[in-house]
Amino acid sequence: MNNTETYKRIVDTTYALFAEHGIDKTSMAMIAKEVGITKPAVYYYFSSKEELVDFLFEEICKEIDFAKYFTIEAYTKNNFQAKLLSDGFKMIQDQENDAFFSRVINEYILVSIRNEKYRQTFYSITEGFMNGFVDLLTKGAQFGVVTNEKLTTKAQLLSMVIDNIGNYMLMGFNIDYNEIWAEAVHNVFKSED
Repeated sequence: MNNTETYKRIVDTTYALFAEHGIDKTSMAMIAKEVGITKPAVYYYFSSKEELVDFLFEEICKEIDFAKYFTIEAYTKNNFQAKLLSDGFKMIQDQENDAFFSRVINEYILVSIRNEKYRQTFYSITEGFMNGFVDLLTKGAQFGVVTNEKLTTKAQLLSMVIDNIGNYMLMGFNIDYNEIWAEAVHNVFKSED
């Protein structure tokens, strides 16, 4: 294994071990054993467990950015509803395809109770989704495809639904997540009575 391969194996193995055992119960020795290298070799790449935990957190946070899934510039009057549906479906599919993702995210949420930096990062990500949906729905209102009423509430609904789908996956609920997302999106397009 070359340095790049070893580095990647350490990161991937840590990710899987955090999902299986939790952050607190995963040791550098466990990571080394699973990768097939010595514990000092792990320290060659990461000077401490905290550095590795921080690195993985930053990498995961890059994957849960609003703009990664919902590119506002790509929305038009003609594709708005279909694109909102498909972008949400893509996010759901990515979570379904990564059996570890929800478990690892929840591990970091637990750590964020004691770690202000992590808490602030999660707050910013959530706020980014809410603000992103506000911006997106505002564009939809400008196109005339979304009513201008309660845009912030509608944006918060979409944010809460897409965020909590991962929690239900984690708990093992066998439900149609795409249908739930479709219903949330449908409600955004309903006019107020």
